[in-house]
Amino acid sequence: MEIPDSMDELVYFTNRGIAGGHVTAWARRQECPQCHGALMGKPKDKKGSIKIRASEYVCPECGHTVEKQAYEESLTAEIVYTCPHCAKKGDAAVPFKRKKVAGVDVLRFPCGFCSTPIDITKKMKEKKEKK
Repeated sequence: MEIPDSMDELVYFTNRGIAGGHVTAWARRQECPQCHGALMGKPKDKKGSIKIRASEYVCPECGHTVEKQAYEESLTAEIVYTCPHCAKKGDAAVPFKRKKVAGVDVLRFPCGFCSTPIDITKKMKEKKEKK
């Protein structure tokens, strides 16, 4: 599995330690299913900056749009990891589909050696206490 050179070709990337192990995961952008000419991406505003919270992905060539959830579920997450349970290094490719586990969005995949599920949680913002 080859780690990508640029964030421009990715929808998702994370590199973090998890409970005694380590995970690097990414999901590559796909080309437009209609024109096959460009990679799908979030739409841009009039100034040219990307709309981060947009609910769709758009082809910059032909303007074809796909709903965010449907597009992200069609992607494949590529993962390079060190298992926190058996400490062996491996890689995996799983559908980029998050599941709810204990109320938190998780990308779950099994270790290739010990078959223990490894969870990559969605980064959560800390809530500030009100005084």
